[in-house]
Amino acid sequence: MRENANGSMGTASEAASADAALAAADERSLKAWVDRFSGHVADLRYDEAAAMMDPCVNSFSTWTDVVVGIEQFVNSQWRNVWHTMTDFVLVTDKMHARTSPDRLMASLMVTWTSTGYSADGEPFDRPGRCSFVVVRDSLNDEWRGVQAHFSLMRGVPQQSFGTRC
Repeated sequence: MRENANGSMGTASEAASADAALAAADERSLKAWVDRFSGHVADLRYDEAAAMMDPCVNSFSTWTDVVVGIEQFVNSQWRNVWHTMTDFVLVTDKMHARTSPDRLMASLMVTWTSTGYSADGEPFDRPGRCSFVVVRDSLNDEWRGVQAHFSLMRGVPQQSFGTRC
């Protein structure tokens, strides 16, 4: 017998089943978080995306070596990049996640697709990858990003010249 997720005693098989159910619930909530963030990027919703991050989020950036704080993240990175591309999607069916034993922190790796634009306006595939570390204060709270890093795949032009507003 073993104590299961709800604190009662059960068999090892029941405990494994409960653990699997919790892992699946975490995976769904993490994918939902990534999908929501992806939509904010695609639709240039900077404020909504910022609300999904911790105020002290940190990152590396194309435009700034080290980013600390959501205001710097939005202004030195997001506002320099997001409007230059279209068709941005974080591909959650290929996402890899690892959740801490207490289920309050997770690391995520996910690729993205997007369309970039050359200086003469020609579209090009602009795939990339990113990682997030997300936390929540309790199991009932929403995830929030405390670390993020985005990078283009090898061989992809570093700059896009799109001009969406």
